[in-house]
Amino acid sequence: MATFLYKLGRLSFRRRRYVALLWVLLLGGIGFASSAAPAPPADSFSMPGTESQKAFDLLDEKFPAANSEGATARVVIRAPGGEKLTDPAAKADVRKMVTQLGEGPQVASVADPYKANAVSKDGSTAYASVTYKVAGTELTDKAHEALTQAIDDARDDGFTVEAGGDAVEADQDMGGSAEMIGIAISAVVLILTFGSLVAAGMPLLTAIIGVGIGVSGIAALGSVLNLSGTTSTLASMIGLAVGIDYALFIVSRYRAEIAEGREGEEAAGRAVGTAGSAVVFAGLTVVVALSGLSVVNIPMLTKMGLAAAATVAIAVLIALTMIPALLGFAGKKVLHRKDRKKTGPIADTGKPNLGTRWSRFVLRRPLGVLLVGVLGLGAIAVPAASLELGLPDDGSSAPDSTQRKAYDMLSDSFGAGFNGTLMVTVDGKGAAGTAKQVGADLAKVDGVVAVTPAQVNPAGDTAIITVVPKTGPSDHKTEELVRTIRSDATSWSSDTGAEILVTGATAMTIDFSQTLDDALVPYLLLVVGLAFLLLMLVFRSVLVPLKAALGFLLSVAAALGAVVAVFQWGWLADLFGVEQPGPIMSMMPIFLIGVVFGLAMDYEVFLVTRMREAYVHGARPGEAIVTGFRHGGRVVGAAAVIMISVFSGFIMENNSMIKMMGFGLAIAVLFDAFVVRMAIVPAVMALLGKSAWWLPRWLDKALPNVDVEGEKLQKSLTTEAPSAQDDDRELETARG
Repeated sequence: MATFLYKLGRLSFRRRRYVALLWVLLLGGIGFASSAAPAPPADSFSMPGTESQKAFDLLDEKFPAANSEGATARVVIRAPGGEKLTDPAAKADVRKMVTQLGEGPQVASVADPYKANAVSKDGSTAYASVTYKVAGTELTDKAHEALTQAIDDARDDGFTVEAGGDAVEADQDMGGSAEMIGIAISAVVLILTFGSLVAAGMPLLTAIIGVGIGVSGIAALGSVLNLSGTTSTLASMIGLAVGIDYALFIVSRYRAEIAEGREGEEAAGRAVGTAGSAVVFAGLTVVVALSGLSVVNIPMLTKMGLAAAATVAIAVLIALTMIPALLGFAGKKVLHRKDRKKTGPIADTGKPNLGTRWSRFVLRRPLGVLLVGVLGLGAIAVPAASLELGLPDDGSSAPDSTQRKAYDMLSDSFGAGFNGTLMVTVDGKGAAGTAKQVGADLAKVDGVVAVTPAQVNPAGDTAIITVVPKTGPSDHKTEELVRTIRSDATSWSSDTGAEILVTGATAMTIDFSQTLDDALVPYLLLVVGLAFLLLMLVFRSVLVPLKAALGFLLSVAAALGAVVAVFQWGWLADLFGVEQPGPIMSMMPIFLIGVVFGLAMDYEVFLVTRMREAYVHGARPGEAIVTGFRHGGRVVGAAAVIMISVFSGFIMENNSMIKMMGFGLAIAVLFDAFVVRMAIVPAVMALLGKSAWWLPRWLDKALPNVDVEGEKLQKSLTTEAPSAQDDDRELETARG
């Protein structure tokens, strides 16, 4: 592989105009396609195979006129202080709003609050339920504008009016300011690392192009593949971080080759052949981890993972081709100003850098460093034992959003459980009679506030019962109520012969969490297993990949502990803008595992590959560790700071899910890069010595040699210097 990438680097350097033009044209073409595409849809959840999803599918089949997949809006209206909505004048204004809502485009029906018993006991608050003919992703701008206009007109009449539901247009402008913050901090770190504006600008430019292509592609295909705004935000978050990092490593290696006196084209070839090999395998681990989210069988998570994986793949391709092309344009401008006029090798000052000093410190006290790192991360991981999971709803929206205000108004006036009503479906012959009996039994269940009369379909074989719990959707008591009803439903089904299913916000949370729990072990086996094989190919070792996997588990446990402490317990909530601590998003653990595993392996590959390269060239184990840190420590540290800054920018977003993802990824990279990879890894390798590179002979023969450290490349370069024509011809042969 190193030889092929060496030739690719030389070719990209030499044909730089064509390579740069190709990427710019690709960005422009996909950008044009995305600008002509419809707006991305809102987030949607579906969980194939769960009881909740089965109930929704049943409603679609048995109540087609109700259009359960149609968008809904719950418009909440409150009278001015001291007045009541039951007063004649107020009632007339409310009905005027209801009429106006019903005249909006794509509206199927509007429930009159006075006929639907949707007025609070004190008469101060009411709500009108609006149902649309199409799903929220298919609502037109005119439909949104009509809803907004009706709300504004009612506000002009002196009422407090807010709205929630998937028909209410959500703020899809996510990530813009976050990316700018990440890019700004990354620019500062790159300038300090390289001491050259040109060298610092290359990783930023290529990362922006890669993210632009990835996000534009998601936007272009958004309406076709149902890719939401959150999907593109995750792709940009990860794509920007890895894009900068991958380019950073190749540029850094190029500067090192130039410092040894090599010409530009040769230096570019060697940089791509060595550091580029690490980039390929690091990118592969990220792609495997993200693509592996498909095994969870939750469409939203699958789409997020595949979209982000595609963006990472683009980042790898750009780093391998466009970076050497840009290096061809830049020449010696990528060097520090004081080194540009020098000819031949740039002399080493002989003064050990920070990476060298730190590695020597670890080599002197490996056991102490190991214990401090493991015990420290273990202590931070303790809160993870109290992890509580839930799904985002209007109650987790930004405090100043109309969705959150509507949610709070309903809780205040109708009770906490009103925002988490449960839906019980009865399917079978004589559904009306069965539903009446079931409804009577439900009313007697502890924790139930109200049970509405059953709605029966025209065929008379399916009924819907709405149950209002005493507690809110994320309350443990509501979860206990769902489990109680589902347990009772088994006996009701055996007595009546009807199929009884329970769904609703809390029921979906339970099913969602169970789905993730069931998928966790297969996911870990798939992702960790494949990555373990990849790392064995890279390092020709059994213990190095094992150490890498165990270190990852430690860092992700600590990250989950930090997420629980901040977002669930409320520690430092004001600092991170957490308005309402509560349950952790259900997909957060498996999402964090998938993404962090890929990113953790990035630093493992970049840092340990340099150690492996020194070891195979004759260095002793301790010397190899020092060499790895001397050449890679500063760059890995800079890459980690860049990635942390990119992820941290998303903590400022109003979207609670994006905020939590940004914090979780940032803190995980902090723990993994600076504690696990920079401290625990060299300490373990120092204790293992030569055993760290042990590989059984039979396995060594069975595994293909991908030559990541460039040993074969080095031998070929010492025997023959290939010409430009040879590079082109051999590259075409390798492609074919």
